[in-house]
Amino acid sequence: MNVILDTRESMKIALSAIVANKARGALTTLGIIIGIVAVTTTMTAFNGMQSSFRQAAGAIGADVVYVSRMPWIIMNDFFSFRNRPNLNLDEATKLEVAFEGRAIVSPSMDTRRDLRFRSTTLEAIPVIGTTEKMPIITNRMPEIGRFLMQFDVRYKKNTVILGQEVAEDLFGTISPLNKEINVGAHRFRVAGVLEKQGGNTLGGPNFDRQVFIPISTFVKSFGGRRFTDVDVAVKALKISDLDDLEYEVIGEMRKIRKLRPTEEDNFSINKLDSLLGAFNSIVGVVLGIGLLVTSIALFVGGIGVMNIMFVSVTERTREIGIRKAIGAKRRSILMQFLFESAVICLAGGLIGISIAAAIAAAINKLDIMPASLSPGIMIAAVTISALVGIVAGIVPAYKGARLDPIEALRYE
Repeated sequence: MNVILDTRESMKIALSAIVANKARGALTTLGIIIGIVAVTTTMTAFNGMQSSFRQAAGAIGADVVYVSRMPWIIMNDFFSFRNRPNLNLDEATKLEVAFEGRAIVSPSMDTRRDLRFRSTTLEAIPVIGTTEKMPIITNRMPEIGRFLMQFDVRYKKNTVILGQEVAEDLFGTISPLNKEINVGAHRFRVAGVLEKQGGNTLGGPNFDRQVFIPISTFVKSFGGRRFTDVDVAVKALKISDLDDLEYEVIGEMRKIRKLRPTEEDNFSINKLDSLLGAFNSIVGVVLGIGLLVTSIALFVGGIGVMNIMFVSVTERTREIGIRKAIGAKRRSILMQFLFESAVICLAGGLIGISIAAAIAAAINKLDIMPASLSPGIMIAAVTISALVGIVAGIVPAYKGARLDPIEALRYE
């Protein structure tokens, strides 16, 4: 019971001391506000990057193996990959025949061309030559219209499917369906517009700024049967079969390329796992450096609080002496100053969270990346604020609690 009464009394005295020194308290919280804003914004940006990456990774597929000339992530020895032969359509066709009924195989080729509709021109837009199987591979569906059909691929139709951003930039509020656009020097009819996908994470591809045409039309219009590189996506019928599928694809590609047992693979197998590993490594380093730098701001804020608490103890030395003379225990004095320090830091933390929430809302509005303060981040920010207050106040509070009452009463 005495502990509860002591706690209530200490809280009252601490709050009255903060109210009596509003300007000093406000300036003291400033360092904590800056530190909490920095830490919270860093964590929010990290969550936003993860969310954006997960959204973009949906276009890659967790159950798909990609066969390409080069690996997606090259850490060193680039020149050993550079001299590999390109994959061509004949090899892609042989791979498709080998996996008929066991997996879904879809080749693709890409280039960049200017797009033009009336007086509007978009420069260097990625043009992907693919098949009607792409929506099955990537789970990307049209928002309006349709995707490519087997008919388009077989008869080399000049049909184009637009990414969301391309459609908006090229047509604005006009419906793009059945309109004709120039892709390079060739006329294509728009058959559909894909759902918004997102992307552009850490400099990655913007999946909404691409267009898709039949791969047969790609070869007819832009050449490349022998020289343009082909990527082949092989989708497992069940995700549990992915590891077995990878080994089978390697075996089939080695047969297609007639590699001897002693020869190394002259092609690469890419999966979502490789991107996830690279992403986690890069973002982990960025987050670590970011938190280290922002923690310095919080540390400086904590030093400022400690300094002010020392000043507060010194100013109220006589008050401490009077309280001790009428029976106040060391515990009461200690709790009084700890509460004062913790409340100052908590106030700074709450203000910092509000500012960070406003920054996250601005990032969302500018459509830079998905950004929102999760409950976990807010709880962490409040906890960190309270801990900084306790750590910053413990030494001054201990000093005040240890004062000799007679010496304190003599203090002027």
